[in-house]
Amino acid sequence: MENRKGMCIENKSCVSSSGEMSPVGMGERSGRLCRFAFRWMACVLMLVNASTLMAESHESEDERAGQRLFALKVLPVFGEKCFGCHGADVEKRRGEFDMRTLQGLLDGGETGEPAIVPGDPDGSVLVQSIEWQSNEMPPKENDRLSQTQIDAVREWIRLGAAWPDEETQTAIRLEEATREVTDDGVLVTTSGGTSEQWTLRRYDVDDLWALKPVRSETELVGEAAIDSLINRRLDEAGFAAAPRATPVELIRRATFDLTGLPPSPEEIDQFVAASERDPKAAWEELVDRLLASPQYGERAAQHWFDVTRYADTGGMANDYERSNMWRYRDYVIRSFNNDKPYDQFIVEQIAGDELADESVRARLIKSLGEDVDADKLEKQVHQVRLDGDYTAEEAEAIVATGYLRMGHWDNAMVEKEEARQIFLDDIVNNVGQTFLATTLRCVKCHDHKFDPIPTRDYYRIYSAFSATQMAERPVPFLPSENRNGFKEGKRHVERMLAYATTKKNELVSKQEAAARKWFEEHNLPYKNEDERKELPDEMKPPRHVGLNHIEQGRLKVRNQDEWIWTRRLERYQPMAQSVFNSSDVGVNIGARKLRLKEKINLNQPTESFILTGGAITAPADPVGPGVLSMTGVGVRRGEVESNDLGDEYRLTDNINGRRFGLARWIADARNPLTSRAIVNRIWQSHFGVGIAANANNFGAKGAKPTHPELLDFLASDFLNGGWKIKRMHRMIMLSDAYQRSSYHPNHETLRDADPDNTTLAYFPIRRMTAEELRDAMLAMTGELNLEAGGLPISSEINMEVALQPRMIQFSLAPAYQPSRLPEQRNRRSIYAYRVRGQADPMLELFNQPNPNESCERRDVAAVTPQALTLLNSDVMTDRSIAMAKRLQEIEPETHGQIEAAFRILLGRSPRPHESDRLGEYVADMQTYHADVDPEPTEYPTEITRSLVEEFTGRPFEYTEILPVFERYVPDAKPADVSPETRALADLCLLLFNTNEFLYIR
Repeated sequence: MENRKGMCIENKSCVSSSGEMSPVGMGERSGRLCRFAFRWMACVLMLVNASTLMAESHESEDERAGQRLFALKVLPVFGEKCFGCHGADVEKRRGEFDMRTLQGLLDGGETGEPAIVPGDPDGSVLVQSIEWQSNEMPPKENDRLSQTQIDAVREWIRLGAAWPDEETQTAIRLEEATREVTDDGVLVTTSGGTSEQWTLRRYDVDDLWALKPVRSETELVGEAAIDSLINRRLDEAGFAAAPRATPVELIRRATFDLTGLPPSPEEIDQFVAASERDPKAAWEELVDRLLASPQYGERAAQHWFDVTRYADTGGMANDYERSNMWRYRDYVIRSFNNDKPYDQFIVEQIAGDELADESVRARLIKSLGEDVDADKLEKQVHQVRLDGDYTAEEAEAIVATGYLRMGHWDNAMVEKEEARQIFLDDIVNNVGQTFLATTLRCVKCHDHKFDPIPTRDYYRIYSAFSATQMAERPVPFLPSENRNGFKEGKRHVERMLAYATTKKNELVSKQEAAARKWFEEHNLPYKNEDERKELPDEMKPPRHVGLNHIEQGRLKVRNQDEWIWTRRLERYQPMAQSVFNSSDVGVNIGARKLRLKEKINLNQPTESFILTGGAITAPADPVGPGVLSMTGVGVRRGEVESNDLGDEYRLTDNINGRRFGLARWIADARNPLTSRAIVNRIWQSHFGVGIAANANNFGAKGAKPTHPELLDFLASDFLNGGWKIKRMHRMIMLSDAYQRSSYHPNHETLRDADPDNTTLAYFPIRRMTAEELRDAMLAMTGELNLEAGGLPISSEINMEVALQPRMIQFSLAPAYQPSRLPEQRNRRSIYAYRVRGQADPMLELFNQPNPNESCERRDVAAVTPQALTLLNSDVMTDRSIAMAKRLQEIEPETHGQIEAAFRILLGRSPRPHESDRLGEYVADMQTYHADVDPEPTEYPTEITRSLVEEFTGRPFEYTEILPVFERYVPDAKPADVSPETRALADLCLLLFNTNEFLYIR
């Protein structure tokens, strides 16, 4: 090309067709023709040359574009979706088709048909396969390529299917890495993924909203800012806001929201009257009164426990009781009632034991002197742990770490290392969900598929907890902790234990008598059961010598019962479900009994690795303690001891201080996730759904905020306000948005245009939660005992469920026995004994969450069994009778009773036609009940259980005692009251089933 161009420029004369040179001195015309011909030929040559240059340039651009597309998009897709079946492993390779090279694609596997035709995507079998036109590849629906991925493969083939060498691919990726923002998205700097492709992956900027620094752009403050930001969205949508709710609606809404209980008729009257005088002042006074109520903490704690998964037992195969877990429950309630700053609340739950240790060290240094030997000091600190010699503040901090014991866990039939991994994985995931609104579970096995969380960061947080050991620790009871019922409860447990022990000893005595006889017959010295365990079989009697299969089965049950009731006695000891720090070496792990060791190892560091595929047997790169690098927020130096590695996201490698450093990082005002997560939960507690609907997941797959500016304003205000939760409740509730009616004048239009009410044009209606339903009925009937804290109570549940066999490993769990007295069992639902393996059927039916998984938002589905239960269950019958008895104490006449029923249950007086119709209904039911003679309710004092003996496979029976029913004081039953009371109870049952009662507007 260049030569032709050069010849054209250098040619000075005309050339004849024969190749001869024409003379220069020809005539003018001939000269003009010659010059014209030369110029014409030159132009032609130049056009040809330019066309060739453009074509070659275009080819070069296509090739470069194809190379970039391949290195950045196509090859990662092949690696993720294809190489598993068409890669390096010959044995796993399908159809002899190797996709790791361009030649492999061109050869096409066993059919010999090329998989791609460069330049022709429509004629390429590969494209037809990934589009599921012919073959369906990948074959599983969940593994199908997205349309974006398919488009990338098609375009790559259209551009010629360039497959650059490794050096070129690396150069392309490195060049791409220098561009922070491209059309493909944003780069996020992290600690690095397990592959270069993941590390250089780009993200949609909209998916990273939660990682941006918290900044409020409004100059308004308080509730005015809330309303301004919501009204702006309403104006953009062209909607008007609903009017203000009525005073009755407002007090009912606020009282349930902040206390989980209904307002009394007297409270309603007082608020309505105050609202007539000064609506604003009345509302502010109401909100302040409710926030100061002791019941506020109980309601707030219920929200917290949905996320942290509170239960009194460990779940899984044995479902062992976690004695004194109630102390953590009460710590949370106290914290909310005292309006503890949220950053302090975080640190205490994650690292309270480390806070206590530091306080103890300070005390000891004060008494032993500044120059005390470090090893001696640590021995003294550990002696304090063993003795439980703590101040009230130190004890409170240790009790707070009960949070780290919330997960369901048992080591039965699990290897030690795996059991330990289960414990740590559970903590890492729940810490992410609870405090950071970030799901971390899938990062255990691989770099996150959608969010910029490398698996390295998962194992860094895992390493921060790797020295955390479970323990039931001696911790003195606090003056604020309720110890009522200890004596009676202990007597009951001791009786159950004595029964189990007596029955066990009878069987052991029979067995050992037979064992003595066996040893005598074999001329061998007698050895008891423990001593003979290690003897060879020929030197000892059969395992259950002297016992038939029935007795063998009963012995196993009695052994298990003895252990269960012995553990139950720990309820009455100053112990706390907590943790401590130690190297893993030599630490026993077992759900049956977790105690502090006499000596702990703080010098030998724990080792943590990235586990390939999450498998404990496949350690890869070592990792140290650290935090999530995607936030761009490093660990504050000076607050934790640096690891001196120059990595701002790494925590100390020392055994002590890891969790404290992690907790301080979570509670750092710079952390963009923490403040957004908690204010979103607070908003959700009022409006039923958060500004970001997935409160546990602010990542790419979570719902985006409907009002992002509002969420940032709340987060910023929360930080500036000292991390105070009550202050946030107050500000939200004083807004016009919270005080709006649930009825909108243009409801039909809104239902079509904004079916989910994302504009907040009106206040959303919600059904009572399970606990609110139970507690509200008890409050209205006058049965509710508002005593706070202390031992868990056992409410009366369906007797079939209470007495049904509940399998635990090798045995049956003891039957559920309710608390003996009504005032004991009719306390608030948050104080009910929460057994993972045996849910309260009423609460479960109304969507109380399963405590095995964190619940970001409760299911509100209405299903048929709920309606049947509200009409027919024993619980509803009992509450209706109790309500009827209260009404009879208030008013002697039917119409007065109807008036009182409406006022108490619905917060209003009945309309005339309602009063008349219900009066007739009560009269009809009195006639009906006069001819009905209900059977009295009887409670068993013992039951017979049936099991299959493990080794013989034969069934056996045994007796279980139920002493609580010997002096049981039941709630009033139909047989205990008159026909008139039963008729009035039917009226109460009807009102309990109304939407007006069940739903809060």
